[in-house]
Amino acid sequence: MSKIFITGTNRGLGLEFVKQFLNRGDEVIATCRNSENASELNQLQDNPNLEIFSLDVGDHNAVQKLQQQLADQPIDIFINNAGIWRSSQLGNISIDEWMESFRINSIAPIKTIESFLPNIKLGQDKKVISITSKMGSIDDNTSGGSYIYRSSKTALNSAMQSMRHDLKNHGIATCTLHPGWVRTDMGGPGGWIDVLESVSGMIKVIDQLSIDNSGEYIDYAGKIIPW
Repeated sequence: MSKIFITGTNRGLGLEFVKQFLNRGDEVIATCRNSENASELNQLQDNPNLEIFSLDVGDHNAVQKLQQQLADQPIDIFINNAGIWRSSQLGNISIDEWMESFRINSIAPIKTIESFLPNIKLGQDKKVISITSKMGSIDDNTSGGSYIYRSSKTALNSAMQSMRHDLKNHGIATCTLHPGWVRTDMGGPGGWIDVLESVSGMIKVIDQLSIDNSGEYIDYAGKIIPW
């Protein structure tokens, strides 16, 4: 049994992560921006292995406050899943939305890991995962557009590479994980796979994560993605 900390669990991939980890007997700390309105997540709260907390990952004071509340709890697997999509094409790029996306998609995951590092050090598995996107791959950008989302995920990928080296000394393995094009509210109805397939695949990748393969940029099917 592992203790899993997951952000962005009110719907989509995050919610499915909670369900699948609980189904296999793990303990889950599930966070989302407003847990009172997370109706589907709250339907799971009778499970004794689930703790639910409200957390806006973009509010660093709130992150630190929750860490203090959970200070004595080990975290085996830490999953940064929360993220936002803001549409942007050349000639129609909002500076405010770009800054917001960097705050949530790039800065918040790293600062949240930083805050909960004492808990992760107490864990047995010692794994840190950030959910990214293949759209953050510079090599894979063959169509242009999506300036805001692409660049925010590229920045996350770069920061996770630095974290790979910094955390290795603590025996903590990292992974930057692409869920595939999934049919969710963010991914839209045209996605190639559903959340069940995506999350089950990502959990297999997480299970296989170790110091030996730490730092990979990889998709839900275990395929390495060029940076």
